[in-house]
Amino acid sequence: MTADKFGARDKLARLQLIRSANIGPVTYSQLIARFGTAQAALQAIPDLAARGGGRPPRLASLSDIEREVERVRALGARYMFLGQQDYPHPLAEIENAPPAIIYQGRLELLDRPMIAMVGARNASAAACRFARGLAQDLGRAGATIVSGLARGIDTAAHEGSLASGTVGVIASGIDIAFPPENATLQERMAQDGLVLAEQPPGTQPLARHFPSRNRIIAGLSAGTVVVEAAPRSGSLITARLAAESGREVMAVPGSPLDPRAQGCNLLIREGATLVQNAGDVIEAIGPMDSRLVRQERLNFTHEPVPIDATDRERRDVAVLLSLTPVPVDEIIRQSALAPAIVQTVLLELELAGRLERHAGGRVSLA
Repeated sequence: MTADKFGARDKLARLQLIRSANIGPVTYSQLIARFGTAQAALQAIPDLAARGGGRPPRLASLSDIEREVERVRALGARYMFLGQQDYPHPLAEIENAPPAIIYQGRLELLDRPMIAMVGARNASAAACRFARGLAQDLGRAGATIVSGLARGIDTAAHEGSLASGTVGVIASGIDIAFPPENATLQERMAQDGLVLAEQPPGTQPLARHFPSRNRIIAGLSAGTVVVEAAPRSGSLITARLAAESGREVMAVPGSPLDPRAQGCNLLIREGATLVQNAGDVIEAIGPMDSRLVRQERLNFTHEPVPIDATDRERRDVAVLLSLTPVPVDEIIRQSALAPAIVQTVLLELELAGRLERHAGGRVSLA
């Protein structure tokens, strides 16, 4: 199946797969790689879960998926799926790329160089002014500004780049504005910019959804600029995810007397690029030219890759797992098994509800 030939039935099956229990983005991609299609993966899940020593996960019902699709259509929104031509290449490169994204607005904004701007929700007036001006200058230079439609720095970044091109990634459904005071801004961006949501319509912005939202912001962008952030903030999570994805991390310095600047100063001390103006950002990520524009698309032609583990291999992997998260690479090294075998066993355990995946490619017993 080629990247641009997803049929209606296949799209429904892909949504059914990702909306099912115990199936996250990494598991989804592994199932598609192994079985070729979402329909085949759905049929294979009960057997895989049994091999993992547990009950099959609760699969999303087709009727629920059809209602979701109808709701998305009624909202004037659309889907893009991992592997399709419209899916942004930079985001597809990260390990846990979202299998399906709901969007409203101008999809062509994803074909330009993208720079993320994040920061404190309770940002100072000076920081908001700086963020607004920086976003405006970067937009004039040809960049699309990506942020999270939150209070403070996010709002300032979107306001500064609305005329040139801005993308808002939200932690709720596409039909919910959070914070409520940004409802008008989100509506404008759905027309003149682009709004992206991984969660289905009607989903409230729960705390667990924000780290997932942050990985999309970082994954879309060539670099992330942190304008103002406390040491333990979501903005620093975004910066860490950007670094793990091999993207540039930049920060605006601030007064050591202001707690809202401590996170940025810490990033700079750890090696982030110090940013004082748009020129510093452009210098850090490279010129705003065709080298940053999405040109080559990932080829997601999936041929089934049948891999089965023996009972002994399952035991060898299971004995290395505990409640403490450990990198998958470490399990591969200590087990001395082929990476594909280890991934197969982990997949079976996850579908059985016995394995939990963590950030940074780590896993633990559930």
